[in-house]
Amino acid sequence: MLRVEGLHAWYGESHVLHGVDLEVPAGEIVTLVGRNGMGKTTTLRCIMGLHAAKQGRILLDGRDITRLAPQQIARLGVGWVQDDRGIYSRLTVLEHLRLPPVVGPAGQPWSLERIFETFPILKERAAAPGSKLSGGEQQILAVARVLRMGARLLLMDEPTEGLAPILVRRVAEILDDIKAHGLTVLLVEQNLRFATMVADRHYLIVNGRTVNTLSNREAARQEQELLAYLGV
Repeated sequence: MLRVEGLHAWYGESHVLHGVDLEVPAGEIVTLVGRNGMGKTTTLRCIMGLHAAKQGRILLDGRDITRLAPQQIARLGVGWVQDDRGIYSRLTVLEHLRLPPVVGPAGQPWSLERIFETFPILKERAAAPGSKLSGGEQQILAVARVLRMGARLLLMDEPTEGLAPILVRRVAEILDDIKAHGLTVLLVEQNLRFATMVADRHYLIVNGRTVNTLSNREAARQEQELLAYLGV
């Protein structure tokens, strides 16, 4: 579904990505793992069209989307779940789910009924404002919001950051749910143990370059040395 070839990116004169290559097959969860500052979030921002200073190619179902604007990429069915979740404090859960437009014919927008069936906590909290949701509930809402838009490829940035272990397990269950519904995920994650709970394959990024690809079995087998490298 998604292919990134020789991706380079800059912030001003700072060269931060030095050749990122990765593939995300349809229906898989793929993680991009690495220490902080290695270029993981920048890679997602480039794919989503949020960062313009880049070279290389980004292909979605074989179509070159490298120079498209974020709204054009969203209409092709790509959803962005940012690391701060982007929840509006004064809007209720229901208002968050009614706010986003349904995008392009490529997407398969989820109805409110389907969202509430998959994530019953959102139905229970439908009248609650964003400021009253726990971190885990906000993460669920952030995912549900892009499903409501019709996203079929989710770009998720550090979904477990700042969450208690019990909520990390809940996020893993959410990812299992959406994968079971046929969606595809590119996940940026520093928590290797979480990554191996949910993903099919992993790309290791070092100094803005993808240096290794590991199956989930290989990552689990090399967990200790990867943890030592990640400094976790």
